[in-house]
Order: sequence, then structure tokens, then C-alpha cells
Amino acid sequence: MHKRAEGAADQTILDYQKRVTHFFKEYPESWPDNLKPNIMAHMSEEIKPATYNLRLVYLRSFFNYCVENNIIAENPLNGFKRRKTDIKFVNVETDILRQILYLPNRKTFTGLRDYALMMLALDVAIRPSEALGLLPENINLKNLTVTVPAEIAKNRETRILPIKPQTAKAIKQLLDARPDDWYDAPVFCSQYGTKLNESSWYRRFKNYCRQVGLDLRAYDLRHISATEFLRGGGNMYSLKFMLGHSTLFMADKYVHFVEADIREQHDKASVINKLSPKKTCVRKIKK
Repeated sequence: MHKRAEGAADQTILDYQKRVTHFFKEYPESWPDNLKPNIMAHMSEEIKPATYNLRLVYLRSFFNYCVENNIIAENPLNGFKRRKTDIKFVNVETDILRQILYLPNRKTFTGLRDYALMMLALDVAIRPSEALGLLPENINLKNLTVTVPAEIAKNRETRILPIKPQTAKAIKQLLDARPDDWYDAPVFCSQYGTKLNESSWYRRFKNYCRQVGLDLRAYDLRHISATEFLRGGGNMYSLKFMLGHSTLFMADKYVHFVEADIREQHDKASVINKLSPKKTCVRKIKK
């Protein structure tokens, strides 16, 4: 109730329920005397850094609430620090991306939807959860913009993203295919005009990728978009805004990845490779 009153997203509230409930189910005798040792045990399990960080963020916030309301004396997670994680950078050749985009059957509504959704994700690196929450009123085809309203944005801040004419064309075709009575249906809705489930979209996208021999997630479109944005000459400040991040931390990770990618390509393709003298075998002269 407290998080809902703060305006937290439904998914965020579900994540709190998942993480907090998981801990107390695993250690039901924790409250209140065994809280500290059981938290230590919970956090020291062999888990991935990303999972560790999720536990830390949600549980620490929960225990901070308990401290602020005089339910416990101190937060058992004081002193715990986030672990370093790596972004799952994805390199996909342009021809392969084009093949994936051609797979949806655009003679059907679901095919039009899947194609337009992939185009938008590649164009502006929008999160799948944000894209699936967009309404027709959030799309301005004349000005070529998409507004991600605060209520569906992960960071609860509105951002207006420019889109390319090709993306706008795909979205217009999708909107034109909708029945007139779908007033409140999201842009990327199901064939019945209801909100498309995120897991359903993940399954559909994975199926497209398998047809071209790839194992990608729908979220990877966001990574591909961010990486290609920098490769194409975009700057990290614009990328930060596009991604909807409050700091440059994540955008900087993409920059470092692209710099490493450029170095690898440079080592292979520099003209100096051709100009360098070839090694020759020098015979020793006998005295």
C-alpha cells in the first residue's frame, strides 16, 4: 500500500512482493531475532550478480521502511554493496536483423503488430513493458514522436522520443488495421483488443529469432538499438535520455563496449596492416 501510494508501477509492486515473500518463505523463522543471520545466508547463496542486486534493492528498501516506522531498530542489509554486472551486449548483423523483420506476416493484425513493435524497439530502444503500455494518444505520426508517459515509464518520468518515418509508417499501418471501437486498446494490443502480455511477446519474438538460428530475447532489441545508436554517431547524453536512465552509468557501459568493438575492427582493418613491412628471412653470413 505504501509503494502504491508513492505511485510505484504495478510491476514494481509485484517485484517487491516476489522478493520479500521469497525471503520469508525461505527463512520463516527470521522475524525478528534471526533476521540478521538469515539475511546473511540469503544473500550469500550462489546466485548471479543480477539476482543478488535485485534482492539487495528490494529487501533493503523494505527494511528501510521497517526502520522508518520503528518496526525494527536497524536495517540488516546496511553495508551491503551492489555487485558488478555486465550488460548482455548483442552483435547482430544488419542482414540478420532484416531477415527477422521480414518474418512477421503483415497480412495479419498480429504480424503488423509484431513488425511495428520491433521497428519501434530498434528505433528508440524502448523497454518492452513501456512499448506494450502505449496508447494511440501517445503516438504523434505528424511530428514523428512517441511519448512514454510517466505512469508507464520505469523511472516514472515522461520522455518524448523521436521516431523515423519508416517506424511511423509501420505504426500507422497497425493503427489503420484496428476496428473503430478499440478506443482504449493499447497500440500493440492482442488480436482481441486487449493488452498484450509481456511474456507472450517474449515467446513470439524468440520464435522469430529461432527461425534465423538466433537465441535472443525481446529485451535484446533495446541493447542492439543502443549499441547501433552509438556506432552511428549518437552521443551518450542523448542515449541516456532515450533509455530513460537517471544517470550516465548505463550509457557509459555501452560507450565502453562500442570503443572495444571499434578497437577490434581497427586491428583487423587498419591500412597500416598493408603498409607494414613483411618479415624476411635474413641468412647469417659465415665468416
